Amino acid sequence: MPAPHLRFPLVAALAATAVVTLGACAPQDDSPSAASSGTASANACTKDSLATHTKGTFTVGTDKPAYEPWFVDDDPSNGKGFESAVAYAVADKLGFAQPDVKWEVVSFNQATAPGPKAFDVDINQISITDERKKNLDFSSGYYDVAQAVVTVKGSKAENAASIADLKKLKIGAQVGTTSYTAATETIAPDQKVAVYNTNDDAKAALLNGQIDALVVDLPTGLYLAAADLKDGKLVGQIPTTGTPEQFGMVLDKGSALTACVSQAVDALRADGTLDKLEQQWLTSTAGAPVLK
Repeated sequence: MPAPHLRFPLVAALAATAVVTLGACAPQDDSPSAASSGTASANACTKDSLATHTKGTFTVGTDKPAYEPWFVDDDPSNGKGFESAVAYAVADKLGFAQPDVKWEVVSFNQATAPGPKAFDVDINQISITDERKKNLDFSSGYYDVAQAVVTVKGSKAENAASIADLKKLKIGAQVGTTSYTAATETIAPDQKVAVYNTNDDAKAALLNGQIDALVVDLPTGLYLAAADLKDGKLVGQIPTTGTPEQFGMVLDKGSALTACVSQAVDALRADGTLDKLEQQWLTSTAGAPVLK
C-alpha cells in the first residue's frame, strides 16, 4: 500500500505537514528493470503514437485519500508530492503536457487485481513482485524502498532494538502488501500478524493499543513518526538482502505502453530527475537504524 512545492529534506520539517498514512510495498524480482516488455523506438513513444485509453490523454490512477509524502493535500493533480511529481515527469517524457494528464481514483486492491484497467498507468506505492507480474505489467522501478517499524511512545515496542525484541510483540500491517510480507517473514512474530483492509484502520489500531507496532515503507514511517502519530516513534528499518525493493507503475498485462513508460522512467533515473524529486519530497533516513 500510491503521490503531491514545499521541501521536506529533514524529519524535523515534517511536523508541519498534514495527516499522513501508510504506503504499501514489496520485494522486486531479480532483474534491475521490471519492465514487462523490451525497448520501443523513439517514434513509438510520442503522444500521437501511444495507444492510450483516451487519445491525447495520459490517464493515471491512484488511491483516495492520496497521502503524503507521495501526494499533497489529497490532490494528485497539483503536481506536489513524490509520486505526483514522478507521474507528471513521466508524462512529460512521453509528450503529454500537464493538462493532458487525467487522474482516476483507483484503490490499491483494484490496481493490483487481475483484469483490464481503466487507466494507462497507476502509481500508488505498489511494489514489483513476481507474483503480481503474473497479472500485471510494471514499469521500471522509480523508487528503491526499505520497510520500517513504527510505534508510539509508551507501547511495548518503544524500546525495541532488534528483530528479536519485536518477535514477542503484536505486529500489524496492511493486507496484501509487502509490509505484511516483511512482518510475517522477516520479523516472524510469535503472535499472528494483525492485518487491516486500509491504512487508516492499521494506524487506528496502533493508536488504540490493539497492536504494539506497525510495518510500513520507510518514507511513510518517517512521516508517521514525525508528523502524524501523537508521540510517534520510528523503531528502525527491517534489514533487506539482495535486490532492493522497488515501486513501479502498474499497467495492463501486455500493455503496448509498458516499454515506453519504462524508457521514460529509466531516462528520469539516468538524468538525475528521480534523485532530485526524492530529495525534494521524501525524508532523510537519519534516525532510522537497521534492526539486527
